[in-house]
Amino acid sequence: MLHIAVIGNNGGGSSEHLADCVARATGKRLLVDMENIWLNLEQGKVWHEGKDLTRLDAVIIKKVGPSYSPHLLDRLEILRFLECSGVRIFSRPLSILRVLDRLSCTVTLRMAGIPMPPTTITENTEQAVKIIEAYGEAVLKPLYSSKARGMWVLQYGRDTYITVEDFKRNNPILYIQKKLNLPGRDLGIVFLGGEYLTTYARCSDGTSWNTSTESGGRYAACDPSPETIEIAGKAQALFDLDFTIVDVVETPDGPLVFEVSAFGGFEGMKTARNMDGATCYVDYVLNRLSS
Repeated sequence: MLHIAVIGNNGGGSSEHLADCVARATGKRLLVDMENIWLNLEQGKVWHEGKDLTRLDAVIIKKVGPSYSPHLLDRLEILRFLECSGVRIFSRPLSILRVLDRLSCTVTLRMAGIPMPPTTITENTEQAVKIIEAYGEAVLKPLYSSKARGMWVLQYGRDTYITVEDFKRNNPILYIQKKLNLPGRDLGIVFLGGEYLTTYARCSDGTSWNTSTESGGRYAACDPSPETIEIAGKAQALFDLDFTIVDVVETPDGPLVFEVSAFGGFEGMKTARNMDGATCYVDYVLNRLSS
């Protein structure tokens, strides 16, 4: 019987659910929190609570920490070592490394010609103020965040310089994106093994500038245009992720991509489409391991 571990957060709903799905399929359950892993380079072993993880058949990465930060890059290096020891890992650590940093993801998308909202990167406050003036209204985004956490919406005005300096205290590299007049929803377009799976919408309740469920948004079923699915497919193909969700907004001028997710969630699929993304993912992993 295959022994497959889930890298995730103890007590985290999606991590626990994915571990349960693995247990139902294999008869073994192992949820590994990266905080409790240690790497012995002399032995060439990765340990977790007395278990030698290099003896596993596979690992599914759900989360590598409770929140996004550069610290996660170091944890992914440990998993990269584990992969080099012969353990199959879904998605590969190098693939996640390329998408985890918002700037790295954005540069890759734009170099490939993927349409995105107007975006500028700078460390210079005066230049940032000029950019925000040109945009009229902008969103300042941390390089490591999800669900709109830590994002600031800023209109150009007399206090713009002071506000940008305040944001820079924790975000020295300024990622500035023009705020769009959104249609009240954006889309989560789901891919498994590079193949389109389904789409759900995140709909704003009208009280927040973003559609995040943490800001009152709700999930709804959605069938996007073929053009939208095609662009999202091209975006995710740049990163070779086994399971991912591409955040897209449909505008009068065509679809625009916000980002490709490093750790796609399951809640939107379940609520809007009555699909168990974790079960789909486990079935995919088992098929890959047997092929």
